[in-house]
Amino acid sequence: MTLDRFRTISNRAITPFVSVADRLGLSPNAVTVASMGVAVAAAVVLAIAGGDPSWYLLGGVLVLFNGFLDMLDGALARQTDSATPEGDFLDHLVDRYADVVILGGLVAGIGRFDIGFVAIVGILLNAYVGTQAQAVGLGRMYEGLITRVEVLLLVGGVSIAAVWIRAEYLGLTIVGWLIVFFMIASNATALQRAVLSWQQLRDRE
Repeated sequence: MTLDRFRTISNRAITPFVSVADRLGLSPNAVTVASMGVAVAAAVVLAIAGGDPSWYLLGGVLVLFNGFLDMLDGALARQTDSATPEGDFLDHLVDRYADVVILGGLVAGIGRFDIGFVAIVGILLNAYVGTQAQAVGLGRMYEGLITRVEVLLLVGGVSIAAVWIRAEYLGLTIVGWLIVFFMIASNATALQRAVLSWQQLRDRE
């Protein structure tokens, strides 16, 4: 399900925005910090939307904007040749906080902390295994059923759809079923990456 094959297209599409950010004197780290602020705003709106679905439109747009800023900071660092280990560390740190905050807001909105807890654990382990593979010399691992890009696109898209799709099935709205999907797909991806990493480590022996 990964969208990595569209990375070249997205990089070309974001180029004009990178140029604008550069002319405005924005640093990659400033964009990264701004993305965290957008994530917090998205979480608050998504939590409110659980009681009033009309808010899901704004929440979905903010989530997608967070994803846009996440692409922008890396592209800006590459274009201005200002990529640093500190910036990479900050980017990954903010991404993890943003993931928890956004999904936490989504879960709080519908009050299903049982499935929400498992989904958030899966999202975090998914990212952890990918970076841990890099830490042991295998390189950053992006393989898997679902990546952060898809998580943000699905949260944004489904949130927007929830403004109009309000029916429930087995006691869950479309947002609730999205969390169920994350609960399954994110943990499956974490296990998939763990198995691939283990196999590659064994092959190096």
